[in-house]
Amino acid sequence: MTRTGASDEPRRSEKWKARRDAIVDTSARVFAQRGYHATGIAELCAVNGLGKGAFYHYIGSKEELLAAIHDRVMDEVMLGADRVAQAAGSPAAQLAMLGDELIDVIYRYPDHVWVFLHEFPALTGERAEQFRVRRREYERRVETVVQAGIDAGEFREVDPRLTTLAWLGMHNYTYLWLKVDGRLSARDVAKRFGELFIRGIATT
Repeated sequence: MTRTGASDEPRRSEKWKARRDAIVDTSARVFAQRGYHATGIAELCAVNGLGKGAFYHYIGSKEELLAAIHDRVMDEVMLGADRVAQAAGSPAAQLAMLGDELIDVIYRYPDHVWVFLHEFPALTGERAEQFRVRRREYERRVETVVQAGIDAGEFREVDPRLTTLAWLGMHNYTYLWLKVDGRLSARDVAKRFGELFIRGIATT
C-alpha cells in the first residue's frame, strides 16, 4: 500500500496548475471572440469540458479568470523587461530589446492581449488596483530607459512620459494586425519599429 503524504503535494499542485493554465488559455480565446460580459459560466464550462463544480475547483469566479488572463500577459511582459535589464547595454539597445520582448508577447498571446486591452474595466476593487500597479511598473521600466537615453545624450530632450506612452501605443496596436502567417514576423516588426522610433528621438 502506498502512503499519500506531503511529498505528493508538489505533483498534485503542478497538475492542478497545468489544468488551470489550460482553462485560462481556452477562456481567453472565448472572451476575445465573444467578449467578457457576453460569455457566461455555462459556456466557459462547456468549452473547457468541465462541470460547474469542477470549473470552480480551478477558478473561483469569472472575474478571477479575467484577472488570471491579465496576469498571464503581465507576467510575460515583466519577464521580458527583466531579461532586458539583465542584458544591460545602451539605452537605445535596451529600448529596442524591450520592443522585441513586448511584440513577442503580443504575437504569442493574441487572445490574451485582446482581452487585456479591451476588458480591463471589468476588473474591480483589489484586482483592478493590482493591474494598475503592475501596468504602471512596466511603464516606469520603459520611462527609465528613455530618461537614461536623455541623460546619456543618446536621445533628444523629449518628454519621457509622453515618449513612453507613444512607444507603448505604437507597439500595443500591433495586436490588431500582427498574425502568425503574416508577411512580417514578430522579430521583423520589432526591429523596424525600433529603428523608426529610436531614429525619431536620437540626437544624431
